[in-house]
Amino acid sequence: MPIDDVVLDFNENSLTLLSIVLAGIMFGIALDTSVDDFRAALRMPRAMAVGIAAQFLLLPAVTFVLTLLLNPAPSIALGMILVACCPPGNISNVLTHRAKGNVALSVSMTAVSNVLAIFLMPINIAFWGSLQPETDALLRSVSLSPADMLADIALVIGLPFAAGLLVARVRPRWAAAAEPWVKNLSLLALLAFIVAALAGNFSVFTEYIGIVLLAVFLHDAVALALGYGCGVATGLDERSRRAVTFEVGIRNAGLGLGLVFTFFDGLGGMAIVAGWWGIWDIVAGLVLAGIWSRRRTSAPQRTEGASA
Repeated sequence: MPIDDVVLDFNENSLTLLSIVLAGIMFGIALDTSVDDFRAALRMPRAMAVGIAAQFLLLPAVTFVLTLLLNPAPSIALGMILVACCPPGNISNVLTHRAKGNVALSVSMTAVSNVLAIFLMPINIAFWGSLQPETDALLRSVSLSPADMLADIALVIGLPFAAGLLVARVRPRWAAAAEPWVKNLSLLALLAFIVAALAGNFSVFTEYIGIVLLAVFLHDAVALALGYGCGVATGLDERSRRAVTFEVGIRNAGLGLGLVFTFFDGLGGMAIVAGWWGIWDIVAGLVLAGIWSRRRTSAPQRTEGASA
């Protein structure tokens, strides 16, 4: 059976659980975010502009070109586009810290990117997915409404993020104590959920993973290289380049997986791409961060990319 015709088994209760887990991740990110992070973003306009443009403009465009070069099944191509349009995951902050990167920039960019993703993600998916006849046909088959997706993303990202910001401001001591527990537990829950989802459809996963492996490997490598390359091309310091690398290369594939089951009925290629991305980008990120952690960076310069 072609992968475009495969539908993964996923019940309504599991979908509700995934939404709760994703909301927990966003709540945890917000507990570690403050108004000062957004102010820091204003003090680093060049670095922020580079990172935001790389995420929401260049990565979807480069991903579209990659789908043309690889010519995968339409559902795999649409899954790659979906992941590219997702906001960064909070693990990017951890990886940036481990890699001796600019953590202030990373945290600020994660906060700003997740807010922007509420509006830009549905638009990007609808635009880039419609440029190829095959992927456009998949979008039309589910009658994808950017407005409906906007509402769903706002519910999963916007409300928990706003609630976390409020708690962090009103109860800062409680937020500081709860933040590592919320972030770590929700991240572990997401990884467990992805593994369980793949295990529950193990026969499908093993049958088609060979098709997806190369696409995800190349896509993730391109995303990481794009982030670093943009930092080099725009003259950011090394610590900021590393931060931008992880902000672009680490995507919230768990959110993408939730959208696959919500709007695309668990379409095989999309679900396997998002599920495997959620695991592989962390593995690749840890390897890269480990390599960078052994290399010294030059002393931070008094530039916008090193401030905050």
